[in-house]
Amino acid sequence: MSSSLQAQAHPQQSPDAGHTSTKDTANSVVDDANIGLFSYRDLARIDEALTMSTKETGLRFTLYIGDLGRDTRATVEDMHQRSGGDVSNGVLVAISPGQRVLEIVTGTSAARRLPDRACALAVLSMTNRLGSGDLVGAIVNGFRQLSDSAGHPARRGH
Repeated sequence: MSSSLQAQAHPQQSPDAGHTSTKDTANSVVDDANIGLFSYRDLARIDEALTMSTKETGLRFTLYIGDLGRDTRATVEDMHQRSGGDVSNGVLVAISPGQRVLEIVTGTSAARRLPDRACALAVLSMTNRLGSGDLVGAIVNGFRQLSDSAGHPARRGH
């Protein structure tokens, strides 16, 4: 990836956040065109990063890797709304390597713990890794940075 990666971090603005529920399944989706990007070891690292981020923060982290269509922001916001569970506490990181786009969407409750600044810093960190071609490292470190910023729910404010 080059340094021309378009990166955006915005909290979810939908008034329906927290009210949409479809299914609560796996925390990551890799579209069929991108499945060959990862070794089993890579997938294990990504899965561990997602699992640990969710356990440490109480927020529901989700990852999507694949094409995001023409209006990337609208696509990612729609994905977030359809991700299942309590979308208010959800954080979706969407990466489209082919489009050079990285988007982070947070639900309304998650946005209180992950303000724009924290998401922007994670995006900056991730784009630096992506620029050097380290997709897995970008994902793992991005989730680590987001979970560190969100903190543990029982320890926040102390």
